[in-house]
Amino acid sequence: MKSHRTAIVAGIAAAAAVVSAATAQVVVQPSQSAPPVVIQPGPSSTTVVQSAPVASTVRADTIEARDVRAQTIYANKITASKVTGTVHQTKEVDVKGGRDLKVPSLVASVIYAEKIEADTVTANEIFVRDLKRK
Repeated sequence: MKSHRTAIVAGIAAAAAVVSAATAQVVVQPSQSAPPVVIQPGPSSTTVVQSAPVASTVRADTIEARDVRAQTIYANKITASKVTGTVHQTKEVDVKGGRDLKVPSLVASVIYAEKIEADTVTANEIFVRDLKRK
């Protein structure tokens, strides 16, 4: 009786090892007297997330977005509900060659802008002349 239990336990351990390594249907027969155990692994739970490419530098006259994120932001005026990061007050940011951007979300390494209007602005360092909360 003890050897029969040992065989079943060994069979179950072998089945568990095979299940963790297998990707298709696996049939394991732990001993001659027990019926075969059929194990069908479920669908893969691997999720691949592809992030959008990050622009290295963005220059804009006006940025309108829900979310603006960068390592460093230089702006003359920021109007936002939530600002996260170290804020430094500056006199003037010289923005040349910018355009108006209206996007749901903007992510860049560095942002130069005359004016940013957003729900959230997040950056490690934020250099701004005029900061207003919505």
